[in-house]
Amino acid sequence: MDGERSEPAPSASVRSSELLGFAPDARVLIVNADDLGMSRAINLAIVDSIENGIASSCSLMAPCPGASHAMRLLRRLPAIPSGVHLTLVRDTAADRWGPLTAKERVPSLLDEAGALFTSGEAAQLLARARLDEVELEFRAQIDAVLDAGLAPTHLDFHCLADGGRADIFALTVALAGEYGLAVRAWLDPGRRRLRRRGLPVTDQPFLDSFSLDLDGKPARFARLLRDLPAGLSEWAVHPGLGNAGSRAADQGWRVRRTDYEFLISRRARELVEAEGIVLIDYRPLQRRWSQAP
Repeated sequence: MDGERSEPAPSASVRSSELLGFAPDARVLIVNADDLGMSRAINLAIVDSIENGIASSCSLMAPCPGASHAMRLLRRLPAIPSGVHLTLVRDTAADRWGPLTAKERVPSLLDEAGALFTSGEAAQLLARARLDEVELEFRAQIDAVLDAGLAPTHLDFHCLADGGRADIFALTVALAGEYGLAVRAWLDPGRRRLRRRGLPVTDQPFLDSFSLDLDGKPARFARLLRDLPAGLSEWAVHPGLGNAGSRAADQGWRVRRTDYEFLISRRARELVEAEGIVLIDYRPLQRRWSQAP
């Protein structure tokens, strides 16, 4: 109709990488190591993957048993950029972490035993979680990171794509605006909504390393680097040492160990250089998000 124009499809609009100042044909990649704070073995692998490998950023789980160790590492290594891995679920029933908020203040986030739901019970959590209680817990986790003297760059989610619900995602975007952070957007509805606001998010489908087969994983990672398209891409990787303690406590230790081995490999570094891939963290996105009206 006269005076109305439809919003251009994301594929037809300026790429997020261009919003960040890169050339139209630039291949830009964030390799974000998730789950910092889950354990010492994961913490040490993540730091090594950033300092000596191709990982470029990480995300901290404030409620987890290794969080204090992770925060000490980050304070000692301030050049490592990190975000807050907002955590409403445990991986398995064996995990003992809970909310940072007093349990009586967030009952809708807890199961009948008063524990966080597991990732396999996410649907039950999302069906009952009150948004005001989600906000209390998200603020507690962000504030815990800030109170530790750290300067996070972004918010993302543990095991819940874009928070699992549209209202939780919108809440997170609002909190990011308040705290001066960016947000990882994975699913198309959130990505489109943020791009309409001129905010940079990944231009390409999001990669979670837990979705890759263990067999042939190094070759798969190498092919993904060679085939990386122009624009902004993001990988969520999960490095871990895979030591004896990890093998006993973490069902995903093989995923973490194989991620770690590739990230610190000479092959990975050489491929990034040979392909002309630009590795960035969330700080350029954070600056752009902070400028948004």
